[in-house]
Amino acid sequence: MDPAVLDGVIRRLLEVRGKPGKQVQLSESEIRQLCVVSKGIFLRQPNLLEIEAPIKICGDIHGQYSDLLRLFEYGGLPPRSNYLFLGDYVDRGKQSLETICLLLAYKIKYPENFFLLRGNHECASVNRVYGFYDECKRRFNVRLWKIFTDCFNCLPVAALIDEKILCMHGGLSPDLHNLNQIRSLPRPTDVPESGLLCDLLWSDPSNDIKGWEANDRGVSYVFGADRVTEFLQKHDLELICRAHQVVEDGYEFFANRRLITIFSAPNYCGEFDNAGAMMSVDETLMCSFQILKPADKKPKFSFGSTTTVKSGAPPSRMKVRSYLVIPKYMDFIFGFDGVLMRLFIYLFFKYHHNWYRTRGYGLLWNIK
Repeated sequence: MDPAVLDGVIRRLLEVRGKPGKQVQLSESEIRQLCVVSKGIFLRQPNLLEIEAPIKICGDIHGQYSDLLRLFEYGGLPPRSNYLFLGDYVDRGKQSLETICLLLAYKIKYPENFFLLRGNHECASVNRVYGFYDECKRRFNVRLWKIFTDCFNCLPVAALIDEKILCMHGGLSPDLHNLNQIRSLPRPTDVPESGLLCDLLWSDPSNDIKGWEANDRGVSYVFGADRVTEFLQKHDLELICRAHQVVEDGYEFFANRRLITIFSAPNYCGEFDNAGAMMSVDETLMCSFQILKPADKKPKFSFGSTTTVKSGAPPSRMKVRSYLVIPKYMDFIFGFDGVLMRLFIYLFFKYHHNWYRTRGYGLLWNIK
C-alpha cells in the first residue's frame, strides 16, 4: 500500500477526534487495500504472537469509534506506545467501519508495534447478525463485507507477553494442553462451533464452578479458578488477560488476580453504565489501568490500579503495598504500609467508592 495513501487514510480517520458520531467516508478502494495488505501481515506473523513489554492492552471496542480515539488520546498515538487489542472491533456500535479501518491502518504502518487478535465477532456468522454486515451494506456493499471476512479469517488468536502473560479474547479450553497447539491452528479459517479455536474466542471464567461446564451463551465452556491456577502453573505463566465480557469498572480480576478481564467500550451499547479500561504493562510486567468513563460523564482525571508480578512467586506469597492516588499530575502520592493502614484504605474506599469513581480517583495496588 502506498505510504502516502496510508498516511492520508490515518489522517482523515483522526480528523474527527472530538466529534463523536461524525463519519469518515473512505473510498472502497482504500478499504480494500487495508484489508488485503493487513491480511498478508497477519499471515506472515504467528498465530500465537510473542510480544515484548512495554505494551498497552485494550479489550472490546464494538464500533465505538469515539471511545477508541479517546483510548489513543490517553495512551498515546502509535508509535508513541505499543498496542495489543483483544478482538471484537465490530458490531453493536455505530462506527464499526471507522474502528476497524483505523486499526488495520495502524497495523500496516507499524506491524511490529501494533497487534490485533481475533474476537468472536470477527466471524461472518456473528457479524452478519449484529450490525457489521448491515453497516457495510448501507455504506458500501456486501462485497466489501466479504473482503473483511477474508481478512478476519487470518487474524491471530493469542499473544504471549514476555513469556509470562497469555492474552486471548475469550479464555481457556479443555482441549488446550500446550501452547504449540495455538501456533498450529490453521489460517485462514472460519470459527468452528466447537474445539480449541472456538473456546479461545468464546469461553468465560466463572466464580460458581470448578472445572468445566457448558456456557450459558450456548457456545463453548465456562471454567473455574482451579483451571486457571492449574494452567498457569503447568506453563510457568503469571497471568491470563482476556476480554469478551462487560465489567463495571472496565477491568475485573478473577482467580486471586491470576486472570483479568478488560473491556474497553464504556457505556456499552448505550445500555450499560460501565467504564472502559486499558491496561499498560511496563518492562517489569507491572500492570496499571487507565479508565474511560462514558463520554457524557468524562472525568477530569483517570485512575489506575497496578499489579506487579514477580516470576516464580505465587500471589499468596507476595507483599501488598497500597497507595491512595491523587490526580496523576500532582506530586503528593501517599504511601501506606501495615495492616491498619490497609484496613483504613479499604474502609475509606468502601464507603466513598461511588464518589471517588465519578471523579476519576482510585486505589492502586503494587504487589511486590
